[in-house]
Amino acid sequence: MQVQLNTDHHIEGHEALAAWATGEIKSALSRHGEHITRVEVHLSDENGHKSGNNDKRCTTEVRLEGRQPLAVTQHAQTQYQSITGVLDKLNRLIDSTLGRAARTDTAPD
Repeated sequence: MQVQLNTDHHIEGHEALAAWATGEIKSALSRHGEHITRVEVHLSDENGHKSGNNDKRCTTEVRLEGRQPLAVTQHAQTQYQSITGVLDKLNRLIDSTLGRAARTDTAPD
């Protein structure tokens, strides 16, 4: 599973953030790892240098083998919270997507 982390110019994309995010993503999505080819994460601060509630946004796109990409967005107080929140949403979406595909594949003709 390839993980790509992108940040806007208001968030420091330092090594510690990248290492933490990559580890969290791989761990959280590991049960779907055989289906995932790539995860692309976009972190941004919607208010720039001003503070605000839930102004950190994490938009994440997951590419599953042989399927259209799936994307979810999470707003939170910190970039770390936005990443963990988006991973919960992604797992539910992937479960749902792969579950529907399995039901369709095993449906009688």
